[in-house]
Parts: sequence; C-alpha cells; structure tokens
Amino acid sequence: MDIKAHSLYQEMQGMAEQSKLGIAEGSAIQGNPSSQNFADLLSNAIGNVNDMQLHSKDMAMAFEMGDKSLSLADVMVAKEKAGIAFEATIQVRNKVLDAYKQIMNMPV
Repeated sequence: MDIKAHSLYQEMQGMAEQSKLGIAEGSAIQGNPSSQNFADLLSNAIGNVNDMQLHSKDMAMAFEMGDKSLSLADVMVAKEKAGIAFEATIQVRNKVLDAYKQIMNMPV
C-alpha cells in the first residue's frame, strides 16, 4: 500500500484550516459516517475478543467442575482461539499507535 505523504499533509492542513474557521469538532465527526463506522467496527471487534475470552474461561471452569459434556480438547481449542484473537488485537493496537506516532512526528 502506497501512502502519498504530500496528499496526507494537504488533508491535514485542510482540517487545520476548518478548525480555524470555527467548525466545531463534534459536527465534523457527525458529518463523517466512515469514522463512526470504524469506531463501531473497532468496538465490535474488541467486544468479540472479550466474549471469546469469557467463553473460554467459562468452559475451563465448567470442565474443572466436572462437566461431562466438555472435553479437554474443546476447552483447549477455545482457549487458543481466544489467545490468538487477543494477540491479533494487540498487534492491531500496536500498528495504530505506530501510525499515530508517525503522523504526530510529521513536520508541519
């Protein structure tokens, strides 16, 4: 993926000009549905990872209490799925933070 630094810089300058003109930050967010969709998508993804972790914890507790309907393999698979989902979430967070740091370090 090729990101053009010049166009990104121009877009950031345009946003700065809009904020100088007195456009409220809240109205800018309401006018951009893609940002709301991204926020919803991110929130849903984090919620799904949390649900997977809670489900694997519940399965492990039920297995430890002697639930005959669960096998050790089922419990281990659920724990691994939750672990992989959590690690993927951490990697996405790290990439977002790196991108944020790069943008903040751009000369204005």
